[in-house]
Amino acid sequence: MLYKKLSELTDEEKKKLIGRGGELADVGDTVASILRDVKENGDAALREYTKKFDGADIKAIEVSKEEIDEAVKSVDPALLAHLEFAAGNIRKFHEAQMPQKIWFIELSPGIELGQKFTALESVGAYVPGGRASYPSTALMTIVPAKVAGVKNVVMCTPPGKDGKVNPLTLAAAKVAGADHVYKLGGVQAVAGMAYGTESVMKVDKIVGPGNVFVTAAKMQVRDVAEIDFPAGPSEVLIIADDSCNARMAASDMIAQAEHDPNSVSVIVTTSESVASKVRDEVIKQAKETLRQEIVNTSLENAAVLVAASMDECVSFSNAFAPEHLEIMVKEPDAILESIGHAGSIFVGNYAPVPVGDYASGTNHVLPTAGYARIYSGLNLAHFMKSSSIQKISKEGLELLKDCVISVAEEEGLKAHADSVRLRFE
Repeated sequence: MLYKKLSELTDEEKKKLIGRGGELADVGDTVASILRDVKENGDAALREYTKKFDGADIKAIEVSKEEIDEAVKSVDPALLAHLEFAAGNIRKFHEAQMPQKIWFIELSPGIELGQKFTALESVGAYVPGGRASYPSTALMTIVPAKVAGVKNVVMCTPPGKDGKVNPLTLAAAKVAGADHVYKLGGVQAVAGMAYGTESVMKVDKIVGPGNVFVTAAKMQVRDVAEIDFPAGPSEVLIIADDSCNARMAASDMIAQAEHDPNSVSVIVTTSESVASKVRDEVIKQAKETLRQEIVNTSLENAAVLVAASMDECVSFSNAFAPEHLEIMVKEPDAILESIGHAGSIFVGNYAPVPVGDYASGTNHVLPTAGYARIYSGLNLAHFMKSSSIQKISKEGLELLKDCVISVAEEEGLKAHADSVRLRFE
């Protein structure tokens, strides 16, 4: 774990922190080969890669209704109630994002301009598995799609070696409203959803987080299926002053570290005392956590940084463009106003990242590796598209005709000009 003054970071250390995520190119050829194989060989290739990477020999690729019902019955009713509670909050938050489905403005007499929003027809949700089950991601990807009005929402998630999907993930898929669930993970899942196979429905868009192979696959299939954004290993950056509770901040860093060996946890603070206490707490809590091996590997990517001023903290955060940003300072509103790049923002000592991961209702599918500079986190707009509308009368066209004719003829497109001109002959 790096512990340093921000001003003393070497170029190599800055590159490691701010220039993370460059490993996509390293797996590009491997990913392309799997995508091509699935495109050409369909279900046979899906079964082959599921056996190779997940150790599961599957016959039926789609999870049956009976399997889902059985999974739901096996889940503790109290836990199922918590899933439904979380789904309700997620639904409410995303319903608030719903645009006016059709609107118009009168530009001038005879000219009405508008916009119409429609849901995508089909969406694929990728829900990771492997080291842990992620029923929360099923909720985060499927519920907003259904709120938007997507008719067909399919979910892919890796099976265990027994060829079965985690019951809690299946229960979450049912609570969220998934139309189809497939026992597929990794690159092969992305390929199945992008190209379609004998068993897997082809979708218009693929959303959801995954490892570097899944992320690279999503980037490579954009010629046939749109994606949300690159979403890889989890990360948190904490901006803190001397009001920060060091034990809480350290706990939040450990929480991110337990996601994945490649997760990144950083705190940047104006207080040397807080920095020192956070470092000591991280070391202490790492020894007590359940997933020690993953946490200890992840903490090799962690950093505790001391800045000369709060402006320097904010500047570093904007350069880092974190997936999750926690603001643990006395006067957070001024800092919040200065933040330009962050996937999801958590304000105050009592707003840890896990509340957004599970229950508050905001979406936890977020751009990582600095992509928050150019992408928004998953929201209702990802599941909709818009069409512009023009209602124009002869009176309205008369107001526009001279401009259209003049510019069209200047561009050498005489037929464009004539299509307007002939309407007044």
